[in-house]
Amino acid sequence: MSAKRRNPRPLDLPRLEEMALAYVARFATTQAKLRAYLVRKVRERGWEGEDAPPLDALVDRYAQAGYVDDETWARMKAGSLLRRGYGARRVREALNQAGVDEDVREDMAPGEAQQREAALALARRRRLGPFSRLEEMDRPTREKHIAALLRAGHGLEVARRIIEASDERAAEEWVAEAFDE
Repeated sequence: MSAKRRNPRPLDLPRLEEMALAYVARFATTQAKLRAYLVRKVRERGWEGEDAPPLDALVDRYAQAGYVDDETWARMKAGSLLRRGYGARRVREALNQAGVDEDVREDMAPGEAQQREAALALARRRRLGPFSRLEEMDRPTREKHIAALLRAGHGLEVARRIIEASDERAAEEWVAEAFDE
């Protein structure tokens, strides 16, 4: 038995504010993502007023109140991606896709030590390079492992150094060197 969906009434300003507040209360988000959510809701339900909905003013007000903070969200997202083993390129792409400003993206760009640590984390998790169970890696396998690190957003030099490390200890020492510098 299917339930009939009633057509929701068009949005007005109080209902739009209520939806925005519920969204930011539930999700950590950026200003661009909040605006996209509100645009989608207005498109789905319609707008009751004669003037255009004040989406930019609402998003700005929530940002001023601290409900939406792009820099904090970017720091959280970059840290999460780095811990999972993604490289600087993937971090930049994720922040760009979320609508984070370029200056904030540059501030959140990982340093050399963080990039090495992320590559090591991915190699360890995916059993790449010295963490694989293979005694000796042939050329095609080594190239596949390097390609996996490149797809994860790491640079070629970082990928090669991790994959071509003689053993796990050598890879870990190479990462530790970056923190000592």
